[in-house]
Amino acid sequence: MASYLVLEPAGTDRERVEKAIILRDGFAFLAFLAPFLWFLWHRMWLEALAVLALGLALATLSAQPAYSGLGLVLSLLLSALIGLEAQALRAAALRRRGFHDWGVVEGANRAEAEMRYLAETAREDGPAPARSAPAAPPRPGASSFDLLDVSRGS
Repeated sequence: MASYLVLEPAGTDRERVEKAIILRDGFAFLAFLAPFLWFLWHRMWLEALAVLALGLALATLSAQPAYSGLGLVLSLLLSALIGLEAQALRAAALRRRGFHDWGVVEGANRAEAEMRYLAETAREDGPAPARSAPAAPPRPGASSFDLLDVSRGS
C-alpha cells in the first residue's frame, strides 16, 4: 500500500472536504522525465523557473567539450532529485497557498485513499459511535491480521 498526504484548504467543512488535495508519497516519474512541464502543470512557477535556469546552465556546461560528460551526469542527478522530491515540493507550494495538513491515509491506489479520507472525515463529523458489547475473545489459532471471521480448515 502507498501513503497519501491529504492537504485541506481553509473554509467550511464541506469546502475543505471537496477541495482537499491528495498527494501520493513516492517517486514522480513525470517530474523526472519533464520537470519544467511538471512544475508548470502544477502551477509551481518559481520551481519551474529554477529548473529552467539550472537546465540552461547544465546545457551550457554540456556544450563545453571538456565537461560534456559531467553536464550529462549532473542533469540526470538533478532529474532524479526532482523526481524524488517533487511531491514534497508540491506540498510545500500548497502550504504557501493556505492549505494545511490533514493527515496521511494509505491505499492501494488514489481512489482507495480518497475513500478512506472521506470515511475518516464522515466519522469525525458524524455523531459519536454507539457503544457496543465487548468483542468476543479471539479463536485459538486465529491471526490478529484476520479481517474476516472465517474458520480455517486444519
